[in-house]
Amino acid sequence: MHLAYPAVLSALLFCTGLYGVLARRNAILVLMSVELMLNAVNLNLVAFDVWLSKTAEETLHSGQALTLFTIAIAAAEIGIGLAIVLAVHRNRGTADIDKLRDTAERHGPDDDSDHDALTAEQSDEAQKAEATA
Repeated sequence: MHLAYPAVLSALLFCTGLYGVLARRNAILVLMSVELMLNAVNLNLVAFDVWLSKTAEETLHSGQALTLFTIAIAAAEIGIGLAIVLAVHRNRGTADIDKLRDTAERHGPDDDSDHDALTAEQSDEAQKAEATA
């Protein structure tokens, strides 16, 4: 088999995964898209390893060893990622990435509504202190 076939398939898989990461809002679908991208990289590693071993007459197969390492890392990544997504879904009630980003930004120190509420409370306390004095 020619090297172009797995290379083109790998490019299509990687582009599909990249589209999934950039366009999806659900965290689980984003994790699945990352796995698709990692599988495209694995396909490239194995294809180029087979191609280079035919031309260089080597039997080291470093591309296949890297593929096994990548599969192990991907399994750990998906396990930790799913645990985080489930914990966030239990606490916040959603796995939508945009909503999670909004809730994280809302509680920042530069939030004007929190600052205005604090200054209003401080001015009320100052007026009460002046009235009692």
